[in-house]
Amino acid sequence: MKRSPVIDLEGACGEAVIVSGSASRELALTIGQLLQVELRACTQEPVRGRRVFIVQSSCPPVDQHLMEVFGIADASRRAAASGITWIAPYFGYARSDKRRGRRAAMMGRLVADFIERAGIDHVIALDLHSQQVEGFFHIPLENLTAIFALADALKSHLETGSVIVSPDTGRMKMASAYASLLGCPVAVLHTERLNGKKTVVSKVVGEVRAKPCVIIDDMISTGGTIRNAIETLIQAGATQSFLIAASHAVFTPEARKTLNHPSIRKIIVTDSIPVASTDWPQVKVVSLGSILAGAIRRSMTGESMMTLCEEQ
Repeated sequence: MKRSPVIDLEGACGEAVIVSGSASRELALTIGQLLQVELRACTQEPVRGRRVFIVQSSCPPVDQHLMEVFGIADASRRAAASGITWIAPYFGYARSDKRRGRRAAMMGRLVADFIERAGIDHVIALDLHSQQVEGFFHIPLENLTAIFALADALKSHLETGSVIVSPDTGRMKMASAYASLLGCPVAVLHTERLNGKKTVVSKVVGEVRAKPCVIIDDMISTGGTIRNAIETLIQAGATQSFLIAASHAVFTPEARKTLNHPSIRKIIVTDSIPVASTDWPQVKVVSLGSILAGAIRRSMTGESMMTLCEEQ
């Protein structure tokens, strides 16, 4: 395992150490800057009696990044850390929350068991794909949201008369939250998922004719769901001017080609997964640094996290 950078929190945050895995180094650096603490190399950092925060997204390669989390947690536990919190900006395997066949594994539940066995006693996640993932854990789990930050980023690009579109019924609650923040009506697409990478849209519920649309989702992987949504909305008479907002930019290798659509004005995502947006002008990245720095501070001071995301 590569050496991981560490942030040493003192003062208001008490005796705490933040360790960054290899997937989230830049995000950890941002958190350190916001907390006004120095990021330095982790060698044999003493953690006895201290709370350890592991900042690491379990993005592809998922298994490698999870093993880093387990290794850091185990080392911290054996070094007598007082507690271990995993800051998981993106939680891999969240889609594997149910058995889709008699002989299929529920990897989301299995990973939850591994996390607890490694010694982690608190998880701070963001926009989990499924709320029922929380029930897989016997330890406290905080499920924060990037909706407020993404909605704020959308405001400068929003056109008059825009409609918030949920790409399926499962994201309806999320779409309603965006609509409330942006003062827009909601439409929903009824879809059927054929497999992990392909969906088909059966109908549009809501008025989209001659309306610019904002398509929201919790994650974008292949881009197929977004592409299908755009084509369906155009057929329904929507204005060919689309904004896309998603919390997690998984972006498989074919995603850029799939999302190379002339009607997409902007794709707004967070840095829960590192995104190289410099050569993809349509992509705008919103940092989670402020939200996660606030979560760490509140975790150490015992403050409620209920209003955290609204205040950032």
